[in-house]
Amino acid sequence: MISLTHFLLVSAALFCIGMYMVVAKRNAIQILIGVELMLNAAILNLVAFGRFDKMANTGQTFALFAIVLAAASTAVALAIILNVYRRYKTINPEEITDLRD
Repeated sequence: MISLTHFLLVSAALFCIGMYMVVAKRNAIQILIGVELMLNAAILNLVAFGRFDKMANTGQTFALFAIVLAAASTAVALAIILNVYRRYKTINPEEITDLRD
């Protein structure tokens, strides 16, 4: 049987991988993927605690809202990345220093 500890270990591993991607990568899309991994780790925690809690579907309900918010934020971030690429021809955040016209 899979216990709560197993879920938390997988979630911690996902969060650490996502944190490494945010800190170490120089590509804006890879940074966005790292943020998504951290959000997925939080969603996994919500579902795991919801499964082992006595309340019916609270964890799953919060996870559903978190998934919707993550999808919306990803769409906005990708639109921003595309516009930055059109203007500067790079998606390296360190090379984008001037954001004014």
